[in-house]
Amino acid sequence: MSGIVVIGAGQAGASLVARLRGVGYGGQLTLIGAEPVPPYQRPPLSKAYLKGDMDPERLFVRPKNFYADNGIDLRLGQWVSDIDPAAKTLKVGGDVLAYSQLALTTGSIPRRLPARIGGSLGGVYVMRGLADIDAMAPEFVEGRRLLIVGGGYVGLEAAAVATSLGLEVTLIEAAPRILQRVASAATADYFRKLHTDHGVRVLESTKLDHLLGDDRVRAAVLADGREIAADFVLVGVGVEPATALAETAGLKVENGIWTDALGRTSDPSIWAAGDCASFPHSSGRMRLESVGHAIDHAECVAQNMVGTGMTYVAKPWFWSDQYDTKLQIAGLNSGYDQVVERLGQGGSASVWYFGGKRLLAVDAMNDPRAYMVGKRIIEAGQTVQPNLVRDPTTDLRTLAPSAIGSS
Repeated sequence: MSGIVVIGAGQAGASLVARLRGVGYGGQLTLIGAEPVPPYQRPPLSKAYLKGDMDPERLFVRPKNFYADNGIDLRLGQWVSDIDPAAKTLKVGGDVLAYSQLALTTGSIPRRLPARIGGSLGGVYVMRGLADIDAMAPEFVEGRRLLIVGGGYVGLEAAAVATSLGLEVTLIEAAPRILQRVASAATADYFRKLHTDHGVRVLESTKLDHLLGDDRVRAAVLADGREIAADFVLVGVGVEPATALAETAGLKVENGIWTDALGRTSDPSIWAAGDCASFPHSSGRMRLESVGHAIDHAECVAQNMVGTGMTYVAKPWFWSDQYDTKLQIAGLNSGYDQVVERLGQGGSASVWYFGGKRLLAVDAMNDPRAYMVGKRIIEAGQTVQPNLVRDPTTDLRTLAPSAIGSS
């Protein structure tokens, strides 16, 4: 008898099967993961786990026995090689599994440097899964030289860990500034200063030409001819949705696996959730990469797989920990035309993004109140006057209902 099969045992996959059981689905349920460990949290990998402050078991989304206790067939260390939508079967290992419904929660994969410029040399890493961190961790020894390629949040978090462990860190970013794609110049300025104050060498508008080394990397040559010595290299230049399996199955792909508002793909028996999926949004189609989205989207899809018919409405939020600074982000800043900076006490700050008169997003650095106020305003579909945010005498607690107008 066929049941529901979920491919991808990350945060989204774990959330989806848990919610299926939570809403009363009692049929056969299988969760397949390529990694040999149960579903785990990824954000601590580049922070507490890399520093050695967290045991592997604390990373797990659920205790190991959760899956067996809830009648979930958890298949680890297995790759799905083929999906046959017409027959409603898939090949995993040497088995052929039938399904009544299938969910793809395959996540995303890190971009790597091409082999022709040294990307396959020893000592060149990406930071995505547990195995990546385990392989890289022995490199983090005081006094060694780390080159980070890419000035996004992954690279910045790794720089903070490495610096705190006594490494010499150089970070290069090809764009004119760090966080170019995801944050304003004001937020980038905040984090550039934070890192340079801790001794990180930040080189913007700086492109990598190639890496030097025989079997192992020893240096990097930049596009302008400069050479930077490096004992190892971390590549943090973004990720791509893991769509290969969906493509071979003939599913529609559009910046991720195409889904409708319920999470259903172009095949009515196949669903997708999390990083790998794109879904309808007010501004067009969207794909999000965050833990919060992975959980919310997967839980919504699970309910729709049992017939709830719930439209997914994204409520984006993100976070990043660097040194003693906690960045919390509410909303999406795409389409902003005005940025308002607000300085708080003790080095805290927040950056508020407006599109026209509408509040789109807030970056809050060690300012949980700004984050919570901004998040509530955005999720309520309301806005706030920029001059009130800018005024340091404004009590953020007053930016609710009487101080807030409709957008």
